[in-house]
Amino acid sequence: MRYAFISDIHSNIEAFEAVMADTEREKPDRVLFLGDIVGYGPNPNECIDKLLQVTDVSLGGNHDWAVVGKTPDDYFNPFAKAAVDWTIKVLRDDNKDFLLRTKASGFFDGFQVAHSTPFNPEEWRYIMSHKEALENYSSIESQLCFIGHSHQPMIIEYADSASVKVYREQKFQFHPDKKYIVNVGSVGQPRDTNVNACWVLYDSNSSTVEYHRVPYDIPAVQKKMEAVGLPRYLIDRLAQGR
Repeated sequence: MRYAFISDIHSNIEAFEAVMADTEREKPDRVLFLGDIVGYGPNPNECIDKLLQVTDVSLGGNHDWAVVGKTPDDYFNPFAKAAVDWTIKVLRDDNKDFLLRTKASGFFDGFQVAHSTPFNPEEWRYIMSHKEALENYSSIESQLCFIGHSHQPMIIEYADSASVKVYREQKFQFHPDKKYIVNVGSVGQPRDTNVNACWVLYDSNSSTVEYHRVPYDIPAVQKKMEAVGLPRYLIDRLAQGR
């Protein structure tokens, strides 16, 4: 089976449509979304409408839950909170109902998925250090766990509970005797200095993952963000990949 993983679209319909066009060329059997369909960008309703058409599994993220009151927004920085507040005003009721039904983690076809981390997924933690990686080891309940949230594409390999390596290869093959957390990066707001949208293809037959980067019309998104009054900081960062 071939699985397309997408995450952190953040109301960026231009990036979303570009990624879905790219996935179609690979013809995956399933498309899985790992959370944060809304937040930051100017097209939350359009993105949810498309998500419901193209995905087989859709998780919720911290921005998704914040706009429907499932999680507090007091830990967001002022720019992110401004986008959450704006999204609340424009989001249709049917799309709010969809976000209310989402889960933060789960299992699919024998592998684990979460928006943030396998350890306490509803606390929206990050894995940005060796210590944080080790804290998650005991919560990995299958060989593979796919996540988003940090917008940082990377593969964390565990030989055991005390041995961690991080890989950032474009294509990677899993070792059968090791466990992995795979961060699939971000469709709508990459933060690894590469401005192109990111998605991942997982092939269960070959035990490989492959990262795909897709250009999209950044100025078009920025113009729409400016038109609806979203913060300048959020507008500028799209062109910086941070």
